[in-house]
Amino acid sequence: NKSGFTLIELIMVIVILGILATVAIPKFVNLTTEARISATKGGLGAIRSAAAIEYAKSATSTSGTVAFPSAITTAYFADSLIPKNALNNSTSVGVVATAPSGTATSTDGWWYISASGRAGAYSDGSQDSSAW
Repeated sequence: NKSGFTLIELIMVIVILGILATVAIPKFVNLTTEARISATKGGLGAIRSAAAIEYAKSATSTSGTVAFPSAITTAYFADSLIPKNALNNSTSVGVVATAPSGTATSTDGWWYISASGRAGAYSDGSQDSSAW
């Protein structure tokens, strides 16, 4: 009396595992993309908050000049680090005159318009970040 699995039973287990993997992998890839988008939106919130705080500081200063900062620098963040854009893995902020549209890409992670204080995220070319 030998106990064990037959060849048919082992093949059925392999087939079932293959079917499960076929269903699970696309869902995992989609979750990865959603996580990168969410992380980028969180970083964008930090950039916008830094600009708003500096604007508020200028409004309460005795200099009498109320303005958004001319550029976003590491000095505006508690840990002295600009957040990383998870879509293109860059931490630099480029000052632009107009907002890029759609899936605009750049070596900068973020764009910033100093005249209005608007900020946004550059894309990896596949995500439309213009509405964030």
